[in-house]
Amino acid sequence: MTRQKLTLGLFGFGVVGQGLYDVLKKSPALDVKVEKICVKRKIKRSLPEHFFCYNPDDILENDRINTIVELIDNADEAYFIVKKALLKGKNVVSANKKMLAENLAELVSLAKEKNVSLLYEASACGSIPVIRNLEEYYDNDLLLSVTGILNGSSNYILSKIFDNNQSYEEALKEAQNLGFAESNPSFDVDGFDSLYKLIILTMHSFGVIVPPNDVLNYGISNISDFDINFAKEKGYKIKLVGQVERLHDKKITLFVLPRFVSKDKYIYSVEDEFNGVVIKGLAYDKQFMFGKGAGGHPTGSAVLSDITALGHSYRYEYKKATYFGGFEYYKEGAIEVYLRYSNPEILKYFEFNSISEEYHGPKYHYKIGFIRLDKLIDIKDKLRTMDIFLAATGKTLNY
Repeated sequence: MTRQKLTLGLFGFGVVGQGLYDVLKKSPALDVKVEKICVKRKIKRSLPEHFFCYNPDDILENDRINTIVELIDNADEAYFIVKKALLKGKNVVSANKKMLAENLAELVSLAKEKNVSLLYEASACGSIPVIRNLEEYYDNDLLLSVTGILNGSSNYILSKIFDNNQSYEEALKEAQNLGFAESNPSFDVDGFDSLYKLIILTMHSFGVIVPPNDVLNYGISNISDFDINFAKEKGYKIKLVGQVERLHDKKITLFVLPRFVSKDKYIYSVEDEFNGVVIKGLAYDKQFMFGKGAGGHPTGSAVLSDITALGHSYRYEYKKATYFGGFEYYKEGAIEVYLRYSNPEILKYFEFNSISEEYHGPKYHYKIGFIRLDKLIDIKDKLRTMDIFLAATGKTLNY
């Protein structure tokens, strides 16, 4: 097969953009030229000034550039760039999980209409090639679930809490100092980053595009010493986990929640800024993928993988949607949760179907039982404002 010569227009030259440029220089066999790099402002950089431009159209309207690599933080600006690039008939590689999750149906349709490639391996789990594997290796209808630690920042914090006995505040500050968490860490610790990645993985797992607002995501920012001690006494660690699971009758359920994880689970030993994904199937049982989920070079290597694939005219076929379609997102199933609270008044918001364990103490109380997922989705924005902590036990019921 003849390799396609790629002339790149790169948007963004931050940690990932520079990481990509570094790994491109180390891949001389790749027939790629970076024509221009679009950035927001003029500052002294590691490359000569003539590489840079400041108007997106300097790249988007350049006919010599046949491939756009979008590596910016702002999801709205990324959407404008990616959509216009596709309309112009250019291939696109993107790492912006929020932009993709919120606009996936439109962008996939547009790429098909314009007969170009839209690739985004780096949007899901950094250096772990999970999307390509779901597309190429797990491309049949035997898939049962995809479960994983999808966010390196929250996992770093939880690792320090459980392995180094740090408080949440201490671990968060350390993660911020090391650049693993932003000054406003909500995107990571409240489960939004994991949510957007899970939306993308769900499309490649079961061929279903689910609007992010319809999915429960709840993070770790309300974790207390009581919750940490409860987990330790039971022999668990707490991990922030995203999961999409196949139920009966071609129904799927998905959510992002802290979870009590026992030592016999693969993700129990995934620490620091690493990600870990468990793919479960009918014939192959469980397979585990592990790697760095963040950082310039790990993410840059995933972007490079997409660029290399483009050189061979690779495209996602969306096999689950095309050949094994018909899956439906089902919110009426129930999941077992641990709810820690201090004021019994908040219980009016939680309709437990059954309770298996409860405790009442001088300061904190908890209940463990099954709640319908749709009832939690209805109050998901309110959950973050309550003096509670919510975690999954790992049990799911399909009604």
